[in-house]
Amino acid sequence: MNQQQDKIEGAPLIRPSTTDHPLFDQVVDACRTVYDPEIPVNIYDLGLVYTIEINDQSEVTVAMTLTAPGCPVAGEMPGWVAAAVEAVPGVKEVDVQMTFDPPWGMEMMSDEARLEMGFM
Repeated sequence: MNQQQDKIEGAPLIRPSTTDHPLFDQVVDACRTVYDPEIPVNIYDLGLVYTIEINDQSEVTVAMTLTAPGCPVAGEMPGWVAAAVEAVPGVKEVDVQMTFDPPWGMEMMSDEARLEMGFM
């Protein structure tokens, strides 16, 4: 039995974000204040933030990854993200979930991040 059989055919690997919530843009801006110390680009533009879900109670769940599972700040990064998002006025609670499925790849970077790192 292969591992793909337990996934729903055609289902996205990454849950969609709650882009229509009034706090979404501010939460994204908060994520943009967090940087991977080894890369001079914020985690949002690096593509490390997979999903930002905000419910009706303004509780935020951030699903994110790291550039590599062995990243030196793996233990600290979720706390940095939680602290940045908790500072957004109106946010009641923040839950940062780490995932490595799908694994991060350079194609997840924004054009701005690619430009900043000299890939464009």
